[in-house]
Amino acid sequence: MRPALAPRGLRARIVLAFAAGTLLVSAVLVVTTFLLARGYLLEQRERAAIRAAFVDADLLRSRLATSGTEVADALSDLSSGGSHVVVRTGGSWYASSLDVGAGDVPVELQDLVGSGSAGHVRAASLDGPRLVIGVPVTTGELEFYEVTPLAELQSVLRTLAAVLAAGALAATAAGAAFGLWASRRVVHPLDQVAGAATRIAAGEVSTRLPPTDDPDLVAIVGSFNTMVDALAARIERDARFVGDVSHELRSPLTSLVTSVEVLATRRTELSPRSRQALDLVQQQLAAFRTTLDDLLELARLDNDAAPEDRPPVSLAALTRHVLAVGGRPAGLLRSDDDARTVVLGDKQQLERAVRNLLDNADRHAGGACRVDVRRRDGSVVLTVDDAGPGVPAEDRERVFERFVRGPRAARGSRTGAGLGLAIVAETAARHGGAAWCSAGPDGGARMTLSLPAEET
Repeated sequence: MRPALAPRGLRARIVLAFAAGTLLVSAVLVVTTFLLARGYLLEQRERAAIRAAFVDADLLRSRLATSGTEVADALSDLSSGGSHVVVRTGGSWYASSLDVGAGDVPVELQDLVGSGSAGHVRAASLDGPRLVIGVPVTTGELEFYEVTPLAELQSVLRTLAAVLAAGALAATAAGAAFGLWASRRVVHPLDQVAGAATRIAAGEVSTRLPPTDDPDLVAIVGSFNTMVDALAARIERDARFVGDVSHELRSPLTSLVTSVEVLATRRTELSPRSRQALDLVQQQLAAFRTTLDDLLELARLDNDAAPEDRPPVSLAALTRHVLAVGGRPAGLLRSDDDARTVVLGDKQQLERAVRNLLDNADRHAGGACRVDVRRRDGSVVLTVDDAGPGVPAEDRERVFERFVRGPRAARGSRTGAGLGLAIVAETAARHGGAAWCSAGPDGGARMTLSLPAEET
């Protein structure tokens, strides 16, 4: 099957429309101008040639009226200005030049002149088009023919056609250039809308379209800005609601944790069954506190604007610190020099993102087996590899969504609330980077955090 052609964009269609319209108008004007000029020049040339032929015929008649003048002598004295004269008398043909003869006179013109009428015919020849004019001369029953070449006129018409065609092409190019300018003017508002939508999707909900005086765009700009205002208000309302709920839960959670800790101090006085219940309550409270902290962090990421001024942070040094605080072996880390892994960002947010990646490996795969921090093509890339079962290809994008839990790595492994990797993705987006999941070299999962490197 023949592959389908890619659809042309709006800008390309506008340019093509202007170019095609200009070409069509230019073609009509060129054809009309050429036909009118050709008709006018041919008419003027024929009139001049016919007048000259009648003058030459009268001159020939006058000379032949003189007693003793031969036809051949009379033809040699005619000055025809580049034309050639052919005469038939008494069944004999005479010519003023060796280049023409009886064969150059069309048969239909001979019949017309032979009947006593004058006429003219355009005929083709090896030397170009010719105009053959026939005039009956009563004196001596002569038939007078004058052959006028039209090659010079044909050359003029060709030059005129070339000039008109070049003008049409130049007009088409100018039309295409004007179409390109017009398309940019037409598409510019759409580019503004697309840019604003991209920034809003990236989290800059304060973005608005600039006001305009164009009556055709006022309604669109107003509707777009109103929509963004409503969206920003809803996002702010939802974030405030999550933050308020999380804060309201923190107080009773703190009281509950304190009570459980007091109860844990008298653990030896409890029965084995009660101690088992106490352990379960402590685990659930720890998970609840982690979930609550994650919710507060997400609410803060959603509600706070990204800071413009960010201090430099070495991602390698930060990862080394997180490994040490978490009691993980320092040998897990492989990295470039600290100076090569510097990014601009919020240290606390980046530290939490790195910790979440390591905790995710602990939770689902028994821990990370390799941590790598390298600088690649203007970015600093952190990868965390584990030796777990990996993540199916269809779930590798979903694991960064909120409240999406990955599969259990092994029996008895812990599952979180599905917010840790979502915080990683949000932190990466706020810092102009990205986070993704892929297959690790050992068959497990590879979690990657990529951030723009500091320009040196």
